[in-house]
Amino acid sequence: MNKQKGFTLIELLVVIAIVAVLSVVVILTLNPAELLKQARDSNRVSDLSTIKSAVSLYLADGQTSWTSSNTVCYATTSSAPTRCGGYFGATFVTTSTGSATTTNTNGTGWVPVNFAAISSGAPFSLLPKDPINNGTYFYGFAATSTYNAFKLAANMESIRYSNGGSGDVETTDGGTVTTVYETGSMLTL
Repeated sequence: MNKQKGFTLIELLVVIAIVAVLSVVVILTLNPAELLKQARDSNRVSDLSTIKSAVSLYLADGQTSWTSSNTVCYATTSSAPTRCGGYFGATFVTTSTGSATTTNTNGTGWVPVNFAAISSGAPFSLLPKDPINNGTYFYGFAATSTYNAFKLAANMESIRYSNGGSGDVETTDGGTVTTVYETGSMLTL
């Protein structure tokens, strides 16, 4: 007697149903929206590190003239609230100039540092902007000519990188504001 081996239609449908249920569970567990937020937060940390290195290179190269005072903060968005969203101390006010939101590296961009004055040239062609860049998520910069010090800040949006998350960078950065990520040479600005 010759029996053919194979799967029945019911067996195939059961396997397809099990795979579909497992796929839904995996998608719900991974939470794609949270993963996108984490990716943007990782980009924020990287961008601020790049700008911090560039400003430090600017200062190390002997360039010491800031075009900013210790009462003005600069932001990547024109809709930044007062004190750049609380990123900086009570004496700071957000600049309202339209040019401050540009990505120019010649001192007219949102970071008022002429990176083109560095003897080896600007370390990047354009200043980075926050991936969302609105009134809630943006980059902030403030400096003081008194100490040639500066601070960069950004708000994290993912549960992981925010205050209290498993990869919390807001409270562990050494800064004074526990609701934003801060980096620079003077985190008390």
